[in-house]
Amino acid sequence: MTAYDPAVEGLEVYIVGGAVRDALLNLPAGDRDWVVVGAGPEIMAARGFTPVGGDFPVFLHPRTHEEYALARTERKSGRGYRGFVFHAGPDVSLADDLRRRDLTVNAIARAPDGTLIDPLGGVADVQARVLRHVGPAFVEDPVRLLRLARFAARFHDFSIAPETLDLCRALVRDGEVDALVPERVWQEFAKGLMTAHPGRMLDVLAECGALDRVAPGLAWHAAVADGLAQGAARGLDLAQRYALLCRASAPELQERLRAPSACRDLARLLPGVLEHLAGMAGVAAASGVPGASPGDPAAWLALLESCDALRRPERFEALLAAADCVRGDVGPAAWMRRLDAVRAVDAGAIARAAGGDAARIRDDLRAARLRVLTA
Repeated sequence: MTAYDPAVEGLEVYIVGGAVRDALLNLPAGDRDWVVVGAGPEIMAARGFTPVGGDFPVFLHPRTHEEYALARTERKSGRGYRGFVFHAGPDVSLADDLRRRDLTVNAIARAPDGTLIDPLGGVADVQARVLRHVGPAFVEDPVRLLRLARFAARFHDFSIAPETLDLCRALVRDGEVDALVPERVWQEFAKGLMTAHPGRMLDVLAECGALDRVAPGLAWHAAVADGLAQGAARGLDLAQRYALLCRASAPELQERLRAPSACRDLARLLPGVLEHLAGMAGVAAASGVPGASPGDPAAWLALLESCDALRRPERFEALLAAADCVRGDVGPAAWMRRLDAVRAVDAGAIARAAGGDAARIRDDLRAARLRVLTA
């Protein structure tokens, strides 16, 4: 039962979408989205709601700031996810609004008294753990394919209805996915990467032939999947998971996905870190000395310098954690002790002792850093 709210008193309002679905799954409550039936923008404005919608009327509640959208329908008018004409008005019913949604599990509404409105069988699909499209209009919006893949990663114990996968393949075959802009692809990728099973998002996209179209150049294979799964299991952040995803891919991928700079930074540096670590491990193995420490002070310093660890210790620590998901033998704590030792070298004192001779400063500073690493 929803508490009395004078702002919506007399309006026909329903909670829709994810909040209803997650309540059925006994998941923690997140943001609530509301749909308003039988009202127009002027009524919402008169009640103190603030309009925020661009393409269609969405309003913020005057007190809770939750989103209230007028019930609407949509009609395909062009290619891509922006090629739609929306209609919102008092004549649009709740069932009309629910029919335009992507998946049946997201097309359930709950009235203020707790009654569920489920004209499309979403409750049954929640109970059966099935992700199923609402209707044939699914193929009109390529974003729905991305959302399906992301939901498959979040709800990893849900199957995908075979006929829904067929429609995803149609979106690829008909070229609709090619209309997706990189920013929109990244929005869904970022959400999917932060789920407990991010690899399933990539598997679904690959299964329907969309992965090469939305992320051309992405190398997705078992080794990359294993590293990403480790990153998720260890609770790594978005930048670290993104670096693990891209570690075997061509640099050109970055231009397609348009990830934030922090993500691109780690994706650019992680392959080099892994290469350094592999080289050190190879030298240690070739030495034939049981328990030999990988690398030597010069190799350690080269790795620290290669990723600017002295100035960016937090980023270096993030890289070590990501690398350990791939190798399992990195020993991040030992590396941070090495970094702390090198950073403790007094560069200013060395510069003064060298009398301003740049070449001598460089050589003496390197020698001092190697001494502390040797110690």
